[in-house]
Amino acid sequence: MNSGMSLTMAPQSLPSSRMAPLALLLGLLMAACFTFCLSHQNPEFALTNPEKSSTKETERKETKAEEELDAEVLEVFYPTHEWQALRPGQAVPAGSHVRLNLQTGEREAKLQSEDKFRNNLKGKRLDINTNTYTSQDLKSALAKFKEGAEMESSKKDKARQAEVKRLFRPIEELKKDFNELNVVIETDMQIMVRLINKFNSSSSSLEEKIAALFDLEYYVHQMDNAQDLLSFGGLQVVINGLNSTEPLVKEYAAFVLGAAFSSNPKVQVEAVEGGALQKLLVILATEQPFTAKKKVLFALCSLLRHFPYAQRQFLKLGGLQVLRSLVQEKGTEVLAVRVVTLLYDLVTEKMFAEEEAELTQETSPEKLQQYRQVHLLPGLREQGWCEITAHLLALPEHDAREKVLQTLGVLLATCRDHYRQDPQLSRTLASLQVEYQALASLELQDGEDEGYFRELLGSVNSLLKELR
Repeated sequence: MNSGMSLTMAPQSLPSSRMAPLALLLGLLMAACFTFCLSHQNPEFALTNPEKSSTKETERKETKAEEELDAEVLEVFYPTHEWQALRPGQAVPAGSHVRLNLQTGEREAKLQSEDKFRNNLKGKRLDINTNTYTSQDLKSALAKFKEGAEMESSKKDKARQAEVKRLFRPIEELKKDFNELNVVIETDMQIMVRLINKFNSSSSSLEEKIAALFDLEYYVHQMDNAQDLLSFGGLQVVINGLNSTEPLVKEYAAFVLGAAFSSNPKVQVEAVEGGALQKLLVILATEQPFTAKKKVLFALCSLLRHFPYAQRQFLKLGGLQVLRSLVQEKGTEVLAVRVVTLLYDLVTEKMFAEEEAELTQETSPEKLQQYRQVHLLPGLREQGWCEITAHLLALPEHDAREKVLQTLGVLLATCRDHYRQDPQLSRTLASLQVEYQALASLELQDGEDEGYFRELLGSVNSLLKELR
């Protein structure tokens, strides 16, 4: 070798076929290390499903927040136009926009856009109170509120009870005081039982019996009391009192029965079954004081009105003959007017029942059949009531004349021939026409277009027209 030449030894190069696999392996190792390092720094690069992992994380955070909510302070969150994270327990003002960040797992809030926010708040008020309260504070306040309401209600109840006690006294205390005063509180039923016992007692004097009947009449005006009198047998005791030899007992027994019969079908039925109708007719047909007959006639009228079965029995027992004899007695004009009024009521009652059945069919078939079995008009014609009623028109009282004129009107179809053949009736009607024309003229002068005497004059004129 020459000294001037430098020997340089070049490295031996590897074949290219072996370098390629080594370079690929080295690259994969470096990529794996780089990915691993980044995944521990930012979850966005984690090789997992970000939505699932963030949801689980959110559930854990919410559970933890709920457990710690009672101990934390309820603070108000002040939103801006940028998203801000919400801490557990913070109160979000109404109208804020809230979302759940799936990447961080936190709740975020911000103000809504200006237009949408303005529409949501239209007509509303945003009241943000900076005072903070724990949930325990709220629970305590609510408990105190309920306790205060209960105390207030209790105070009002006690005050009301005290007022009631001041105004009213317990019934036991009243009974005790009445017992000390020898006063006994009784029901109507107890009073009626006591009165019946007093009336029915053989040891009671006549004055005591009359007093018992007088007091009993006051109670039996009520329908329920009259039926109670029937329930314990008191009604039959009073009916039997009609057989007494004392006229006063008959009078006041009839007084009680008349009050009990009035518009009380149940009592009326039991009275007829108990023989009251026969006993009343016997008293009217025999010699009795005027006051006794007056009360008995009152009881008979109460028993017959609105009770067709009793009316039919009345006709069978000769009731029309008994009444005819009564009105023909001297000094019984008052009773005669009452009898005429009763006959008018019975005739019109049957007429109205039959008309109502034809027009409205509201009358029960059984009751309508009972009315049809009451042949009152033929009986009145046969017993001479056409003449009797016409002669009663001579009574001087205007009220009596009015009732007689009404009865003549309802009997007109039955008694027309008798009325036309009665010259006294024609003279009486002509006299009344002149009298009532003068009285009606005076009413017109006083400004009464529809006066009482004008109505009577109309009734007289109508009868005269029908009898021509």
